[in-house]
Amino acid sequence: MAGVEGRVVIVTGAGGGLGREYALFLASVGAKVVVNDLGGARDGSGAGTTMADAVVAEIRAAGGEAVANYDSVATAEGAAGIVATAIDTFGAVHGLVNNAGILRDTSFSKMDVDAWKLVQAVHLDGGFHMSKAVWPHFREQGFGRIVMATSTSGLFGNFGQANYGAAKAGLVGLLNTLAIEGARDGIHVNAIAPMAATRMTEDIAPQEFLDKLPPAYVSPVVTYLLTEESTDNGAVFVAGGGQVYRVAQFQNKGAVFTEPPSLREVSERWSDIADLDDATIGKNPIG
Repeated sequence: MAGVEGRVVIVTGAGGGLGREYALFLASVGAKVVVNDLGGARDGSGAGTTMADAVVAEIRAAGGEAVANYDSVATAEGAAGIVATAIDTFGAVHGLVNNAGILRDTSFSKMDVDAWKLVQAVHLDGGFHMSKAVWPHFREQGFGRIVMATSTSGLFGNFGQANYGAAKAGLVGLLNTLAIEGARDGIHVNAIAPMAATRMTEDIAPQEFLDKLPPAYVSPVVTYLLTEESTDNGAVFVAGGGQVYRVAQFQNKGAVFTEPPSLREVSERWSDIADLDDATIGKNPIG
């Protein structure tokens, strides 16, 4: 298995938490890693170089190859700078982990516009900017792997995370189309919803639950999705605590009306419309 040996992989938000774990694991199995981190707090405030530099130092001390980058994924210019670091340092880019993120948790009734926009800017806009920046390189070389960091909060919802959940679900919508458009050029785009104890999750789940979720369980799964051997495309996986499983949208047979139905007819057929007992994996009817 070739794995990721010699491949150049960008990991955004790699100065701590899961991003750090991804970067360290990738380097340990032979990847050349761009360790991107703005160096801010969990809520996105502040900036600095210490976090990314520390991870690069760890990788180099263990005999790996890495370079630090401190640009923000929230702008097209920042994303271009991150990719330029990969090209200038290692001469190529083969993989991208869209991991960078912030939290501005609060109930929807108390959420202000800034809390909404800032979270979208880093997670969803960041995923767009970074994917857009690597896309021409992937197409030119006929190979590329992107892993979006989604979340169970985006897939299933979580109290106090309307902004975060919407952004993470948006990344799944983005990858659905990128997987289709990139397939002919050897580009595969998938997502991971990690369950792990990090500074992002330290106060949103009970400690006894977090104790069962060491971040080390997630990194090998993310790394596999970056390999040439991985043929999955457009898929979403949940990984954590030793479990790895795929999640997908489903559709049932539904109800068919030969002419516009009345309100009563819709009501009478609602069990056929809503029942998922015989559902199968969904697909776009126009695709």
